Amino acid sequence: QVQLVESGGGLVQPGGSLRLSCAASGFTFSNYGMNWYRQAPGKERELVAAITSAGGSTNYADSVKGRFTISRDNAKNTLYLQMNNLNPEDTAVYYCNVALPTGWGRVGYWGQGTQVTVSS
Repeated sequence: QVQLVESGGGLVQPGGSLRLSCAASGFTFSNYGMNWYRQAPGKERELVAAITSAGGSTNYADSVKGRFTISRDNAKNTLYLQMNNLNPEDTAVYYCNVALPTGWGRVGYWGQGTQVTVSS
């Protein structure tokens, strides 16, 4: 079955950096675009970054452009999110996501999330 396991979250001071990882299994990772989402307390889940299957194209939310970098290693079935110059507004649970085709459309799969807290 499809599994997405995030890691790398934690507590970091403003201006600091973290690198999140998402280990994927149960599907052909190299065939699908992948996404990072985040959800802060009391807010809706929002798309942070997206990457195409081969990694040739990426997109970012305006709030993280120039600070976050999404990447992937298809040989390791792993998705990454490098987060630099973090600020308290980046505090959230971060999820990796993939949408896979089924007989009746596409189904979204989510990991359990990893908590990122930016605080002094």
